[in-house]
Amino acid sequence: MNSITTTTSPATHTRLRLTTRGRRVLATLAALPAVAALGVAIVSSGGALASGDAGAPSGSFDTVTVLPGDSLWTIAKDVAPDSDPRDVIDEIVRLNALPSSVLDAGQSLAIPAAYSAQAAE
Repeated sequence: MNSITTTTSPATHTRLRLTTRGRRVLATLAALPAVAALGVAIVSSGGALASGDAGAPSGSFDTVTVLPGDSLWTIAKDVAPDSDPRDVIDEIVRLNALPSSVLDAGQSLAIPAAYSAQAAE
């Protein structure tokens, strides 16, 4: 009977070598979570400050309650019949910080005092 003998050689350890391109890829992958977190922080922190304005001073506006079927256009025409409704709508949207032009019945809107005086005449 033949016997087979095996000899084991000591394992050779090779050292991992990174090329310049490999180092750049590794650095990019390592920095990606930090860049994403920073981007989210920058985008979400803007909503908290909204604007640096102190707000409208007291007495510089009157309020109107939105009735069913009212739109910004009809309210602008009612409060300032002699003015361009687009300008009035723009001022109402800015004064009330409205996210869209959708109004709810019963909602209270601030109207610039200049237009309130015009409606009283």
